[in-house]
Amino acid sequence: MRKKKTKRMYKFVVIILALLSIGFILSVAPNYIIDKNAKLTKFIVNNNDVTSDLKRNLIIEDNVVYVSKSDMENFFDGEITYDSKYNQIITTSDTKVAALPINEKNIQINSSNVTIYAGTIEKDNMYYLPFSEISKSVYNIETTYIPETNTVVAVSLDKKLTYANSTKNNSVKFKKTPFSKTVDKIKKGENVTVVDVQNDWTKVTTEKGKIGYVKTKALANEKEVRDDLNLEKQINGKVNIIWDYFSEYGTAPTRSGKIEGVNVVSPTFITLKKLGQGEISTNIGTSGIAYIKWAHDNGYRVWALATNNSMKDTTSEIINDYKLRDKFINNIIDLVVQYNLDGINLDFENIYETDKDAYSQLIIELAPRLKELGKVLSVDVTAPDGDSDWSLCFDRNIIAKAADYVVFMAYDQHTSKEKIGTVAGFDWVESNIKKFLDREEVDSNKLILAIPFYTRFWKETSSGNIDVSVIFMKDTYKNIPSDANIVWLEDEKQNYAEYTRNGSKYKVWIEDEKSITEKLSLINKYNLAGTACWAKDRETEGVWKIFSNTLGIK
Repeated sequence: MRKKKTKRMYKFVVIILALLSIGFILSVAPNYIIDKNAKLTKFIVNNNDVTSDLKRNLIIEDNVVYVSKSDMENFFDGEITYDSKYNQIITTSDTKVAALPINEKNIQINSSNVTIYAGTIEKDNMYYLPFSEISKSVYNIETTYIPETNTVVAVSLDKKLTYANSTKNNSVKFKKTPFSKTVDKIKKGENVTVVDVQNDWTKVTTEKGKIGYVKTKALANEKEVRDDLNLEKQINGKVNIIWDYFSEYGTAPTRSGKIEGVNVVSPTFITLKKLGQGEISTNIGTSGIAYIKWAHDNGYRVWALATNNSMKDTTSEIINDYKLRDKFINNIIDLVVQYNLDGINLDFENIYETDKDAYSQLIIELAPRLKELGKVLSVDVTAPDGDSDWSLCFDRNIIAKAADYVVFMAYDQHTSKEKIGTVAGFDWVESNIKKFLDREEVDSNKLILAIPFYTRFWKETSSGNIDVSVIFMKDTYKNIPSDANIVWLEDEKQNYAEYTRNGSKYKVWIEDEKSITEKLSLINKYNLAGTACWAKDRETEGVWKIFSNTLGIK
């Protein structure tokens, strides 16, 4: 009996030891997975090993690090493009636009000529950019190649950087356990980059470009060399723009005093020259200079409106040619600097749907040039659904990613005599806001809601003809007879007037302070960036108090 018990106990102990061994092996084995990329050039981007995510292997030639266009798109510039007309790559960052002709060392960065050691090359039907030659000047990224470990380390100079010293000779582990594989060894006093402190273990990058873990207590003299670079926003809080419209032949109005509830003014200073190949007309002059001074003296930002005056062919001529886009952008930048403008409101309308991507490219290239100067780019767009050349010509998602703000011109819901109705019904406005946010994936904190200070009077004659006229908000009730039947429309959230005169029936969907109050409720409901108003001097005086109270702008 004793022998049987001993035998059973022995078997039990053997099984327990076997299970413990299996458990130990299973827990440690993942730390010794064979590195499938061991023979490739490693790519470490901001302390992350992205080698396995590369679509093409890195190329190292003559100490130049080449990265494929597809990987540049994946890691650094989602909008990088090949320009077939000039056989060049165009790439952008927050503040830079670079044009790199294939196989040439002379490139352009923000329209300045720059000579680099090696140009963009083509290999196996793929373009490779000389990343180490342009990473710092274009993307503000420091690139280092470490031959000893065949590793390329790319560190953004906009990101936080913290160093620490090793207090002893240390093994850097693949995982947070002493049983894990050693990926590197560091000597006492050697620097490491601190990636993340996780209680007892700290994730680090070594001077050889290896990423792993060391015991936190084995590090000392932690020092923050650089904090995250946060570009200061020009406006904190909600935005309210008033468009100050005067024609290209007019002059800026004389303004005095402060307008409550407003922090941006957008005078119509800039117009494209018809088929002018990137040339612009300006109507600033002495009155414009006085206007800018009035605005700045009252704490307003001046985002000058640049319009294409709905000239399709002129717009198409510019946006489809890199050199003409560059010319137009430089003309804008010169004007911004000369008159100390705070930004540009780009109002290009009536664009060929086939030019949709070309228009996006203009914005992709204009935005960095303005941001380099600390200036703002806002872009006006229509509702997502509609006419091909008025609505479908905008890629709202791309525009929103590139620009600081997208302005939804939430009016002209009805303009056609075939289908009369409101200028901007609440239900229509809210429905389109949802499309911007959900379908177009525009960030709410970049979306500005533009509100009309006008309405339309629709006249139906006894013969069945329809005439329409535009009436400013301040004059609307003056033009409605006292005996008109006025009712509140719950879906549109506005007053509706109907009356008959001389055999003709009049219908008016009224924009007034009540309807605007309703529309402004959508700003906080959807956490939008703010509002814009079309246009100054068409409003009733009491409207500014409503904007001030809703948006918190004094």
